[in-house]
Amino acid sequence: MVENGKFMSSVKVGPKGQIVIPKEVRDMFDITPGDTLIFLADAEKGMAIERYGVFANIADAIFAGRAKELYPEHTREESLAFANRIRELSKGEKSE
Repeated sequence: MVENGKFMSSVKVGPKGQIVIPKEVRDMFDITPGDTLIFLADAEKGMAIERYGVFANIADAIFAGRAKELYPEHTREESLAFANRIRELSKGEKSE
């Protein structure tokens, strides 16, 4: 149940390693079949899933020269590498 714009649920990993995004979450974020999501994982911080469009906007801002504004703790090269990786993810997903 979505309450105050928040939702928590558990999901099970199927035999192929897949999970089903709960309908409430799909509705909340307008996720539809065929949408590209980015899966982030950090051994210390955990996992997150976000819509590709959010990261595409970040990549666009980095390529437009706003990297320091978004990520002041990173070098320009690190930010550009991140933005390029986002673009690569998009190409890989569309070719499948």
